[in-house]
Amino acid sequence: MSGVPTKVLFVCMGNICRSPAAECFFTNALEKEGKGESFLVDSAGTGGWHAGANPDSRMRAAAKNEGIEITGSARQVTTSDFETFDFVFCMDKDNFTELLAMGANPAKTHLFLPFVGYGQSSEVPDPYYGGEDGFQDVVILIRDAATKLALKLCA
Repeated sequence: MSGVPTKVLFVCMGNICRSPAAECFFTNALEKEGKGESFLVDSAGTGGWHAGANPDSRMRAAAKNEGIEITGSARQVTTSDFETFDFVFCMDKDNFTELLAMGANPAKTHLFLPFVGYGQSSEVPDPYYGGEDGFQDVVILIRDAATKLALKLCA
């Protein structure tokens, strides 16, 4: 791999639950592979109403149960992200459709779970309006998919 890092962006609706979790689990998986310095990883939301906010406390607690600290602050995706990032991974079809409508490159924009070949599910469910169990389930799903993605992109 050349000295230029591969740039990966994870996108959900508000950038406080799923996409920051994916960013942190993917970064952790890259570090386990010894490839952390070969990637630039970020996350964003299609909506901007949480801009500057910390990740959701319920998501942080669920990730902590899996040994990962979710850090960062929410930001809204920008059209310049479509040029900056080599891969843009959407957590669900609504965000995928929204990004394409904003002008995202369809060759670089993917649904996260299908890209890594994750089972029958094509979307990471949004746990925001649900209970604690939903957050734990989503964290495990993201952890497993992020590990598969790291292995795929590092191969």
